[in-house]
Order: sequence, then structure tokens, then C-alpha cells
Amino acid sequence: MEDIELEVENITHSIKGGNIAFIGPQKQIVFGRAKGEEIYVIAFSSSFYERSTKDSLFLNSQLFFNYDSDIFIAPFINIEQMRVVFMGRMQNFQLKDESLYVSAAHNAIERLILDAFLHIPTDSIKKDIKFDYLHYVNRFKVLLQRDYKKDKKVSYYASELNITARKLTEMTEYVLGQTAKHVIIEKIINECKKALIFSGSTISEIAYELGFSDEGNFSNFIKKHTGKNPSEMK
Repeated sequence: MEDIELEVENITHSIKGGNIAFIGPQKQIVFGRAKGEEIYVIAFSSSFYERSTKDSLFLNSQLFFNYDSDIFIAPFINIEQMRVVFMGRMQNFQLKDESLYVSAAHNAIERLILDAFLHIPTDSIKKDIKFDYLHYVNRFKVLLQRDYKKDKKVSYYASELNITARKLTEMTEYVLGQTAKHVIIEKIINECKKALIFSGSTISEIAYELGFSDEGNFSNFIKKHTGKNPSEMK
């Protein structure tokens, strides 16, 4: 409800009152200066929320896995409605019955997600996506978020999904317009850039943290895909 500075993965974002910031899993978050005390955090696990294929679609959407930024910001429809309908209602359900509270919480989160979907640019939502392709690509993005430091090969993620590397690439090209290899490289490059620009670690330490065998391999990877040396970026 109030303005706040939110640091996500060492990048500071100024969030205005009346907005909600959607942040995916495994992110380092630091709450900074706030002008008031009415700041709410709604945290939940995928196991709590995911009850259907539709829920999976929401959880793996651009709201939580946005490659352009670590957060997605959307406005509330109405601040007073948020205060009364969501916060007040949640407290009432919590006092009355735990099972009712769990159902109400799921519905409240779904409503926030649906409202936020209205603010995703229309041209970035494909209406003719094959649903099974979307399901696999969403799972691929979740696995990539979890394991990009450990493994950087298309074959690894295809194996985790029990499909061939060729099939995974076919799916990512259809849904994202990119090969699976390009999606992996893009993810790693973005993480490398963030680490080099905002981390106080040495280049050698960053290379190790991001799963490269040595600084030389890390430097060659950066040079090949950006045209710059890590020291230039840093």
C-alpha cells in the first residue's frame, strides 16, 4: 500500500504504492526503505498453489519467470478493495477455519494473478499455442532457473523432461521463437551480466559460482556471445 524500495538479485527497484511485484522462486530479496508500514508480502509454495494444469500455467508464466527483469509489476485494481477484500477477508477466514482459509488464500492469489495478466502486453501472449508444448516449455524454464549453474546442455533438460533434445527445441521454437540452446545461453548471459555488474566478487569467483570449470572457459563464453571480455563488463 506504500512506496518501497525492493532489492532483488542486487538490483534496486522502486515500487510505488498501489502496485504488486511478482517475484519468482530462488531470488535474493532485500526490503529497503519504506515510507509507511503498510507493506504486505504474500509468499506461497508451488505445492500449495498448483492444483490443476491451469494453475501450473500461471505459476510458470511471465509473472514469475520474466527474462527481461527479475520482477513483474502490475497495479492493484483498487487499493481500498485490496485492504478490505483481501487482507480483512484473509484474517477473518484464518480465525474461523484453517481449511476455509487455505481455499480463500488460493482464490485470493489466483485473483491477483488474473488481474496482473491483464498487464502483460498482448503481443507477447500467443493465443494459438499448443497446450502440451506450453506445458513442457514452462517446465523447461523452471528447470533452467533451478539448474543453469549445474548444467548448460539442451540434452540435460530434455532428459529431465523425458523427451528428445530435438523435440524440446521444436517446442521452444514454437512457443518462444527461440531454440532451446538459445534460451539457455540467453539465461546464462543475463545471469553473468548481473553478476559482473553488481557482484563484488572477482571474475574467477563469479565463474565458479555460475558453474564454469575455470575463468578461461567463462571468459571465452562471454566473449563469444557478447563480444566483450568479462573485465569490460565489470
